[in-house]
Amino acid sequence: MVNDPIAPPDQADTERTLGQLVAQATQDLTEIVRAEIALAKAEVAVGVRNGAMAGGLFGVAGYLALLASILLTIAAGYGLVAAGLAPWLAFLIVAAACLLLAAVLVLIGRSRASRVGPPERAIRNAKETIATVRPSAKPSPHHR
Repeated sequence: MVNDPIAPPDQADTERTLGQLVAQATQDLTEIVRAEIALAKAEVAVGVRNGAMAGGLFGVAGYLALLASILLTIAAGYGLVAAGLAPWLAFLIVAAACLLLAAVLVLIGRSRASRVGPPERAIRNAKETIATVRPSAKPSPHHR
């Protein structure tokens, strides 16, 4: 018999057993899940590479900012010496200014830290979910 695209397919070609259909659906679902996992792995790998690069760049930037702050502190001390102050007094003033700034930042940080609390919405949602599930999950009186 010649394959005619217009002719109806044979009965044997179109009818598959329920077991065959389930097996095919299971195979298709497995392939879809594998493809989705592969896609997720590829996306995560790109994200991890970008995150690592960003972390490295932030680290280098922080290090350079630290070096710059040290140099600026020394320059401020020498600037006060050039303005006519004794070197010990100039660097004492710069050190006191640094300590004052550190104290202000500690107070601000402590104020912000006191505002941190538990994740109230997440706790409330978890309790609601448990309350919703628990009545239907009661054991039957025959199980003891």
